[in-house]
Amino acid sequence: MNAAQKDNPIVGHGTSLQQWQNSRHLAELDSIDILELVPAGARAVIIAPHPDDEVLGCGGMLQLLAAADRPVQLISVTDGCASHPGSERWPVERLSVIRPQESAEALRRLGMPMHQLKWLRGGFADTQVAAQESTLSDFIERYLRPGDVVFTTWREDGHCDHEAVGRASADAARRVGASCHELPVWTWHWATPEDAVVPWQRARKILLTPEQVARKRHAVHAFASQLEGDPAAGLAPVLAPHILERLLQPFEVVFL
Repeated sequence: MNAAQKDNPIVGHGTSLQQWQNSRHLAELDSIDILELVPAGARAVIIAPHPDDEVLGCGGMLQLLAAADRPVQLISVTDGCASHPGSERWPVERLSVIRPQESAEALRRLGMPMHQLKWLRGGFADTQVAAQESTLSDFIERYLRPGDVVFTTWREDGHCDHEAVGRASADAARRVGASCHELPVWTWHWATPEDAVVPWQRARKILLTPEQVARKRHAVHAFASQLEGDPAAGLAPVLAPHILERLLQPFEVVFL
C-alpha cells in the first residue's frame, strides 16, 4: 500500500471516517454476496500491488472465500521494499524480506488455508510498476484461466502502482476470458464521499460481521513495518490509525 508517487494525492489526513459514514452514496450501495461473484467451481485470483493490499482491500472477502472452500490464487506484484525511502531502520534489504513475511502472517490470521493457498511473487520493482505494465500484463496472463474471477486495485486508486496493476490485470483478464473486479484502497483517503470520479454505479458492498472485521483488524496488525514510521528519516507510519479505521468498516467495496 505504499503511498509515494509523483503528483501524489495521498497527503495529509485525508477524508475522515465520519465523512464516509455520513456518505449518501455509501449508504445507498447495494450489497452483493461474494459467493455469487465467485460461484462454485470458479477460482478467485487476488492481485496485490504490495504485500498488505490483499488484506486491506479484501481481507473480509478472503475470509468468506476460505470458509466456502473457494480456491484462491494470490499474486503479489512487488515486495513493497520502497515503503520507507531513506530509512536506516527500514532499509530496502530488510523490507524486501520482512514484508512478504508479514503478509504470510496476516493471511494466517485471516484463517486462510496456507497449505492450499497458491501464492506467486511477481518480483516487479516497487513504485515502478507502470514502467513494466506490459510485461506485468503478460506475466499475469500466464497464470489466469478462463472463468477466473480477478480482484485487484482500482485503476484510478491514486497510487501509481495500484493503478498500473489494475490496468494490467484488467487487460490480462480480458485476453484470457476471466472477469475482473476492482477494489478501492487509497481512494478512501483522497476521494470525497460524493465524488463523481468514483464509479458509484459499479460499486457494491460485501457485508462483514463484527467477527470478520475483528479478524481483519488482527491480520492488519501483522504488518509491523507499515505500522511504524521512522522519525529519524521524517517518515510517518504508512498505516496510521486514521488510515486503518477507514479500511476496517463493516463492509468492503468492489467495483463490478
